[in-house]
Amino acid sequence: MNNNNDDNQRSEKWNSTLFWWRNNTNNIVEQPRHFCALGCQQTVAAIKKAIPIVHSGPGCSYKLFRGLSTSSGYQGVGYSGGSSVPCTNSTEKEVIFGGESRLKEVIDGALKVLKGDLFVVLTGCTADIVGDDVKHIVKEYQQKDIPIVFAETGGFKGTNYKGHELVIEAIINQFIGDVEVKKEKRLVNVFASIPYQDSFWSGNLAKIKHLLEATGLKVNILFGPESGGVKEWKTIPNAEFNLVLSPWVGLKTAKLLKTKYKTPYFHYPVVPIGASETSKFLRQVGEFAGLDKSRIESLIKKEEKNFYYYIERAIDFFTEFRFSMPDRFFNINDSFYALGISKFLPNGLGILPGEQYITEDTPKEYQEFIINQFKHLSKNTSSKVIFEIDGGKISHKLKEYDYDGHTPLILGSSWDIDIARHQNGFWLNISLPVMHRLVLDRSYIGYSGGLRLAEDIYDSILGTYKY
Repeated sequence: MNNNNDDNQRSEKWNSTLFWWRNNTNNIVEQPRHFCALGCQQTVAAIKKAIPIVHSGPGCSYKLFRGLSTSSGYQGVGYSGGSSVPCTNSTEKEVIFGGESRLKEVIDGALKVLKGDLFVVLTGCTADIVGDDVKHIVKEYQQKDIPIVFAETGGFKGTNYKGHELVIEAIINQFIGDVEVKKEKRLVNVFASIPYQDSFWSGNLAKIKHLLEATGLKVNILFGPESGGVKEWKTIPNAEFNLVLSPWVGLKTAKLLKTKYKTPYFHYPVVPIGASETSKFLRQVGEFAGLDKSRIESLIKKEEKNFYYYIERAIDFFTEFRFSMPDRFFNINDSFYALGISKFLPNGLGILPGEQYITEDTPKEYQEFIINQFKHLSKNTSSKVIFEIDGGKISHKLKEYDYDGHTPLILGSSWDIDIARHQNGFWLNISLPVMHRLVLDRSYIGYSGGLRLAEDIYDSILGTYKY
């Protein structure tokens, strides 16, 4: 690290970091709903037998684990999370003299002690500011056929949504690489929930996989217990197409795969919750993939019959409930849930939307698209969208909102219970932090997911009454 090029690179990184710091630290954000880019260590932990190796200052990794796991429905450690994550714990010594030798020590130790199919080196702010040549270090191990990749994920680079995409990109480019593509009929890669950032990620991905398999597709779900782990990632180039099931997260990955492996992608921006949206989703996926229409229609008929059986059974409750019911719902959520829920509640349960607060610091290039989606929730229903990451500002806006006698239903985080109580409304804990419920395999996706969401909403309402 003594030549002029390395010194120039360090200087450029330092200057760019100072520029970011000066332009992004003037205001304090109250109650943020996401984490820094290094939070992508949980993306790695969600891949079977993949192990994150963190090159950062002391405390970063464990605090991110606590934030993204413990406050995400008490999801626990998993195979390679929590205190088992190898970390350099960089100190002043590494800042002054560089941390490359320390990183090598930690990688060597991890390879000796931990059994993994893939190791992912992630950098924190310290390593990125100092300019450690992590790429060169990791390349030495790659040349020895050790399954290891790296991603520069210093916290100042963005949120864990950004980090999530950086990890996927690193695995595709460095681990899967340029390979001979052998397309497998009806195989699809799915990019949807972000592990741990979405408290219901494992249940959601399992539900998506089961729905798609019922149409005749083969599914690479990539994360969680329904995935084949690292071996499944190796088959990504063989897919006939990629499915992006979210308003925007995953689109960058899909475009990379289209360029790298000539794989087309289908973007469905609305998370399908309940019968109407799920049936629409299955039909459009089937049309894109050229699947048997009669099989899909038979599946839809069966699932809708089951869904509406339970809805009809509860009609008396919905129409004759004698206590207060919510008249307007307000999401304080990321766009993934805010859009999916906003499509379901007016059409499925007859609850109309108030303002919808999108909290994940959505990139500007996607904001107009999301706004247009909310303009067409149904033929006669639309909703105003506010992009805001500051929970304090959201709370202030909801206190000033003109409810015109309506009872609000707030779907948000554990922080939002106070504003719901202040407005004499109802509240359901969906977005981070999720501290008021235990999340195992729960999902709000699909036909059964719509029923679960209805149950949870009305459970929260009934729980406020004393009989």
